[in-house]
Amino acid sequence: MDIEERKMRLRWGCVAIAVNMAMLVSLAGCGHTHAQTDNQQPSPSEKVSLPPLRWGADAEGGAPYIFYDPERPDQLIGFEVDLIRALERELGRRIEHQQYDFKKLVDGLERGDIDLAMNGLEITPDRQKRVRFSRPYYVFKLQLVTREGETAINSLRDCVEQRARVGTLENTAASRLLEELGVPTFLYDSQVTPFEDLAVGRLDAVLMDVPIVLYHGRNKPGLRLVEPLVSGRGYYAIAFRKDDEELARQFDAALERLLASGELRRIYEKWGLWNTSQEEIYPPNQFGLELARQEISTQPLAGWSFGSYFPLLLRAAWLTVELTVLSMAVAVVIGLILAVCRLYGPYPLQLLALCYVEFFRGIPVLLLLYFLYFGLPAIGQVFGWDVALRWSPFVTAVIGLGLNYAAYEAEIYRAAISSIPRAQWEAAASLGLTPMQTFRRIILPQALRIILPPSTTDFVALFKDTSLAGTITVVELSKQYQILSTSGADYRALVEIGIATALLYLLMAVPLGYLSRRLEERWHAGHLVEGRH
Repeated sequence: MDIEERKMRLRWGCVAIAVNMAMLVSLAGCGHTHAQTDNQQPSPSEKVSLPPLRWGADAEGGAPYIFYDPERPDQLIGFEVDLIRALERELGRRIEHQQYDFKKLVDGLERGDIDLAMNGLEITPDRQKRVRFSRPYYVFKLQLVTREGETAINSLRDCVEQRARVGTLENTAASRLLEELGVPTFLYDSQVTPFEDLAVGRLDAVLMDVPIVLYHGRNKPGLRLVEPLVSGRGYYAIAFRKDDEELARQFDAALERLLASGELRRIYEKWGLWNTSQEEIYPPNQFGLELARQEISTQPLAGWSFGSYFPLLLRAAWLTVELTVLSMAVAVVIGLILAVCRLYGPYPLQLLALCYVEFFRGIPVLLLLYFLYFGLPAIGQVFGWDVALRWSPFVTAVIGLGLNYAAYEAEIYRAAISSIPRAQWEAAASLGLTPMQTFRRIILPQALRIILPPSTTDFVALFKDTSLAGTITVVELSKQYQILSTSGADYRALVEIGIATALLYLLMAVPLGYLSRRLEERWHAGHLVEGRH
């Protein structure tokens, strides 16, 4: 027994030693793990796993900020594109571009369509009330441009004294300055058009931010850049939602690192945008080595090949077809319901249907699209329904166009159904058919002969009205043309792109017009034959 007891004690002693050693190893490993966690940042793979950030910017006429590469129209270039790629590397997180109208960037942030807006966005008091700006990434000044050989205008003061016609972009520092000075001002949506109007003599001068002037001054002949620059300065910064403070701080830190490493200056020198004004974005008492300057050669506008831009137009044309078909489907369903309510519903229902028709026929489609896309979510926030009412741009366009065209379709259907003789209702009743059976089997099939030709005409009109969807960031055929035509192509390519866009519209619309005429001729002839019998 003593021997067995000693063996048992020895066995349990070995087990205890093994358990204690395992615990020590485990504690040591945990301590090492905690030390790693405390001393190391999240790995790049952990950062990449985060969802990509949505960067809102307008590529339409966006040079040199962001625009399509004339040699590869499916790729974006510009100094802000280079800056975004550098920020991606600093943050270890993907940033994806989302086409957004420049004038609606702040609204897009508040809607949640985009996570950040960077598109030469100026820091202004009114914008600061709505968004959280990052630290400035560029200091801009204003410069006056006139035609080559112009001697009467040599300063902004000359423009004031001579009441010169000056063009600029709307809602910019330049437009506000010209308004304060009382100069006759012409406001533009695109930064390309003012220079074209200046070249043909519609304007006496153009006042723009220096980055825009430098780009167009190098690429457009016949322009004279007036020196010195206009007094004063402004700042470009990245805009975030007010509640995205942590994200904004990450971008602030990343911009600081790019500035300290010299990467920010290298980007600006690559695009010929570095100047002494940029010294103001450096923090006080921060100095560094001089960087080698890159010579920027003046290059003419590039011509685009048919194979480079046509696939983009085809994709946009297909989106236009989808938008038209779905919008018309909404219009047909709602229009038929409205027509039936006006003809056979009780008086309150008839009145509501009439109010619908008059309301939607009386308001512009563009106003309706703006309300559905920007106004409705704002109203929904009051009741806590903003998520349910925050539709995508495509869905908003389908609903908006469908609601508008439903009013016109309803009147077509009502007139067609009313044209069927009352005697046919009475004949069907004498045969024992219910009113629903009479309408579905006798009245509606005959009304379709009258309905289809004008409805086909409305379908063609809807094809063209889809261009309004571009105002809420839907890149349909017309919007794609606008983007391509303001992305730095030469005049030959501009003409080709315009002709290709017009031909695509014709290929979609002309067959429908032909079908409408054929149906009208065939069914009208059928009615005449029936009348003779």
